[in-house]
Amino acid sequence: MIPVPAEARVCVLVVAAGAPWESRALAGLGERPGVVVLKRCMDVTDLLASATSGQAQVAVVSVDAPGLDGAAVDHLGRSGVRVVAVAPDPGAERMRDHLARLGVAGVVGADALADLPEAVLSAAGGGASGAAAPGPPAGARSDAPASTPATGRTVAVWGPAGAPGRTTVALGLAGELARRGADPLLLDVDPWGGAVAQHLGVLDEVSGLLACARSTPRAELADRFLGLQRRVAGIRVLTGLPRPDRWVEVRPGTVTHLVELGRGQGPVLLDTGFCLEEDPGADVAGRPGRNALTTEALRAADAVLAVGTADPVGLTRLARGLVELRELLDGRGVHVVVNRMRGSLGWSEDEVRSMVTGFARVESLHLLPEDRSATDRALLAGRTLTETGDSGLSRALAGIVDVVVPGPAGARANGRPSGLLSRRTAGRARRP
Repeated sequence: MIPVPAEARVCVLVVAAGAPWESRALAGLGERPGVVVLKRCMDVTDLLASATSGQAQVAVVSVDAPGLDGAAVDHLGRSGVRVVAVAPDPGAERMRDHLARLGVAGVVGADALADLPEAVLSAAGGGASGAAAPGPPAGARSDAPASTPATGRTVAVWGPAGAPGRTTVALGLAGELARRGADPLLLDVDPWGGAVAQHLGVLDEVSGLLACARSTPRAELADRFLGLQRRVAGIRVLTGLPRPDRWVEVRPGTVTHLVELGRGQGPVLLDTGFCLEEDPGADVAGRPGRNALTTEALRAADAVLAVGTADPVGLTRLARGLVELRELLDGRGVHVVVNRMRGSLGWSEDEVRSMVTGFARVESLHLLPEDRSATDRALLAGRTLTETGDSGLSRALAGIVDVVVPGPAGARANGRPSGLLSRRTAGRARRP
């Protein structure tokens, strides 16, 4: 990194990632008084490391640079560096959506590099308290259409360690929504070992989550989204990690992007991990840790369900987890599900309700009965609880849907289940 001249007002880091506009951008920045290029970084990782020196105020980055995502932009903002992106067609609808997700301070078209020095100075003048949403990009079409608003409700199902039944509840809710005629999407985003595919008997050679993660940086996901889903039992499914150690392949921001796309089609259910702890080395590495998949899902959800088991160990873990959730969600309310209620514990429903409401403020509280025969039938057949017939557990799950998915999507269906659920279907989701 070159020494910073005392008279320089704005110091810039550049990551072009091999783009043909790099030489023109460097020449234009070098000719502008008050601007100095500190370093041409090799990649985004090099950029994040260079930003920690505290010398730069602005980073000029190719929008196609591998690793450029919302987490990287946030990390740069914490280092006092604002991002100006160079995009090939900043006025295109898909690119506008991508740039909005990144949260860059400014955008310049690759064919409008004459505007880059002014965009850099403007970004530097905006302060360094974090990346702001971009204004109209240089060279962008003013008549570009706005993105389609999301319509579906998103529910994240979380639970503490100890297998309290997160996947069973998530699948039960998705199956009940499908029975009512909705078109739910179930995302397996558990970074510690998701089991949605196994529960549904899906033998998928390609993880839906990993395939989506690979598409996100190239802004290709919107076109491929339906083709990466599996259609099982009336539910659209994105399968999870094939091995827990592959969580590093899911870039930050992927879950949020998937929720945005999924909500445009119907309700979204997120089967999350159990751990909410932050990785202490995340800031140094410039990337969130493994549990960021779970925290990102919880923050993206409209409603959060916390699942615990009805026994002394399970309720203790649930109580501690609700404290962590309250801090993570900035005080937002949480719906609580106490699973595996059984008479052998010697507790009445009123006693369990009193215990739970005594240690946390909850939006609603639901008790699910222990129904081993129903869950065993569903698991062995690779079906949802709704498909395997009426049971006390399926009826209790229907009551949860009434509360957490209000409106037409969660409205009870009259009569027989829809034809979509009258037979098992498995395969890729079809395009409409």
